[in-house]
Amino acid sequence: MGSLYAKGGSAVQIAERIGAQIKRGDLQPGDLLPPVRQLAGELGVNPNTVASAYAKLRDAGLVATRGRAGTQVLEPPLKAVRSVRLVPEGLCDLASGNLDAALLPALSLGKDDVFPQQNGYDVSGDLPALCALGSKWLSEQGAELGEPAVFSGALDAIEKALRCHAAPGAAVWVEDPCWPPLLTLLRHLRLKPLPLAIDEQGCQLPEKDAATLGCAVILTPRAQNPTGMSLSAARAKCWREFLAQQPGCLAIVDDFWGPLSQQPLHLPCGADNGLYVLSLSKFLSPDLRIALACGAPPLLQAMRADQYIRERWVSHILQQIAVKLWTQVQGDGLLLRAQETYQARRDALAAQLGALAGTSLPQGEGVHIWLPVRSEAAASQIMAQRGWLVQSGEPFRLKSGPAVRISLANLLAEERERLAQDLAVAMVAGTLVN
Repeated sequence: MGSLYAKGGSAVQIAERIGAQIKRGDLQPGDLLPPVRQLAGELGVNPNTVASAYAKLRDAGLVATRGRAGTQVLEPPLKAVRSVRLVPEGLCDLASGNLDAALLPALSLGKDDVFPQQNGYDVSGDLPALCALGSKWLSEQGAELGEPAVFSGALDAIEKALRCHAAPGAAVWVEDPCWPPLLTLLRHLRLKPLPLAIDEQGCQLPEKDAATLGCAVILTPRAQNPTGMSLSAARAKCWREFLAQQPGCLAIVDDFWGPLSQQPLHLPCGADNGLYVLSLSKFLSPDLRIALACGAPPLLQAMRADQYIRERWVSHILQQIAVKLWTQVQGDGLLLRAQETYQARRDALAAQLGALAGTSLPQGEGVHIWLPVRSEAAASQIMAQRGWLVQSGEPFRLKSGPAVRISLANLLAEERERLAQDLAVAMVAGTLVN
């Protein structure tokens, strides 16, 4: 492999040459780079120079050090993005995580619904009516976090915050299991995820003797996807105390379930050391790519600057539609009905599964159940044979044990008993090793 490299050079030049070979495909994912001393001898440089070049490649997310196994080329992050899932004919889809369309507001525009349009490219600021709705709702939650800013969805806000705060190669604490697009985003930003386990009180804190410290932590306060767990008041207090001792760690709070939650909002951080993100997708429409974010003014200012050089602003027409729909669901009782319906479906399946399998699932909320299994492959195959498409837990997991995710938003009441019976069989199928 040494013949691939040009002779001599500084650490920066060596890293650039190897990086170019990785991007051209001369070096493929899984290939091993030569040992440091071997390459140093071939290039006629000090071994420290090669070690520094490898460190730059690691920080850029192009390679990973596998201990005695050597330094290995990584897969490009965007290749890990999954294609659109196709549901095989004859299977009931419990994998996609879609919402119940009957519990989303219908957008109907009458002759009086004429949204003023900007006539130029000098749009400034966010729509005051939307920010006022967000501020009022947060105040009702007992959260005083300052004026919200508008971004193009929760993932967009999280990406901008990480771009502004975290340098490539840095580590970020994440819940384990967690939302797969978040892991894809971290790979894209060349950030290293550090897993934190989930229990009935929400995300656990890092171990006191953790070898690596995260420059940020991403936490779900309610209805964590996929487990459905929420942060308890006690756990949130522990996080606030921990973060007070870690001034360089940014806490990003992804309250994606937001107004659909029946649990109180326990914040793990304050406005001075955190960013709170509220997505409008789950209770208004998944296609309405809008999120509100509150946090430290310097961070929000940096995020707005990033927004200005990219999309520049979030469509005011979309923001006006969001105001109309949010006001609508508050007035017609749909929001309350959605809260109660989703919770009842989850509780009913958990109760039936517990009666059949003797498994006591922790109290949670949201549209998902995270079911530990012996073998993800065996459980998924058995469920498919019985007419159900479930989501294997592998894309969600870092170090947590095997499981499958069941999405219940569109499960019919008459199907629930049969589903519980089939899950009781699938969860114990296969071997103990996944």
